[in-house]
Amino acid sequence: MNKKLISTGALFGMIAIVLGAFGAHALKKTLLPEQLLTFETGVRYQMYHALFLIFIGMLGDLTEKTKKIIFNLVVFGVLLFSGSIYLLATNTMTSFDFKVIGFVTPIGGLLLILAWGVLFLHFLKKKPKK
Repeated sequence: MNKKLISTGALFGMIAIVLGAFGAHALKKTLLPEQLLTFETGVRYQMYHALFLIFIGMLGDLTEKTKKIIFNLVVFGVLLFSGSIYLLATNTMTSFDFKVIGFVTPIGGLLLILAWGVLFLHFLKKKPKK
């Protein structure tokens, strides 16, 4: 599970850097400033959660079950949250109206919050070592 967490985190981080550079260079000429800010929000949250996955993969005292739950919440959260933000920010560049998928953005955000909540509850319930 640790390899899966760290490799997925590294992949999400790499993709976030590519998309951030794409936004800063190619999309800067095409999008309005507020659309670019929205796109950058997606990149920022993707990077935060890439680092979160790497951190979880390096934590030694989480159970495999807890790591798997966090992994699934983060992966689906990033796909729904950041993915929908990328599509919504670039909506004017295609003929398809991505506003119809806008409802998935808060669902993705909720999944990301729940991932952090699982980590919080794990440490809240953890008994102190004597």
